[in-house]
This record gives sequence, C-alpha cells and structure tokens, in this order.
Amino acid sequence: MTGEPGAAPAEDEAHPVTGLDDVVHQRVRLGILTIAHEARRVEFGYLRTQLQLTAGNLSQHLGVLETAGLVAVEKGYAGKRGRTWITLTDAGSAALAAEIGRLKLLIARVETAPGDTG
Repeated sequence: MTGEPGAAPAEDEAHPVTGLDDVVHQRVRLGILTIAHEARRVEFGYLRTQLQLTAGNLSQHLGVLETAGLVAVEKGYAGKRGRTWITLTDAGSAALAAEIGRLKLLIARVETAPGDTG
C-alpha cells in the first residue's frame, strides 16, 4: 500500500490476501507451525492436545507440511514408548514469517480503512 494511511492502494498493487499461502494459512497447519516455532522440537501428543485434534487428523496435516518441506518428522523412542517429534525446517520458518507478514499487512489495512467502527 502506498501513500497516506487509509489511502486507496495503487491499482497495480496486489491485495495482501493474494500472498497468503494455502498450505500455511489453514488453521491447524498455522497452529502446528506456530507451536513448532516456539519450541526446538515438539512431541506429537503435545500438538494433538494443544490443537484439540484426533491423531489421524493431525497426521494428515503433518503429512501436508512435511511434503511441502515445512516440517521434519522424526520417529523414535522415549524409554520403551514410541514417540514422534516435529521440528520446523528453515523453509517452514521462512513460510511462517511470510504468512505473519501478510497477516500484519491485512490488519493494517483494516485498522486504517475508513468505515463504520461500530
């Protein structure tokens, strides 16, 4: 957006929503990336609990993110119990930062747009 706050964007300037990444922006996947960003490594069960998902649903979303190269999934053991850990890749960190940047642009547009406030 150019010019003064609240000014109309230039006609050749794309709306910030066009830059949102459908893989990242989906609610559950955005949650996974955000939680993984907050921790060095996050356990599958913790993600499942925090995001209130079934194991199958979480697995599907992790598969999408892993295929896109945004997370790494590591299977191993903690004692005798099988565990799955998720880490954010460099590409995942960059994708999350880009998504947050686009969301900030959208928020700025809403906050500076003339309109009915209530």
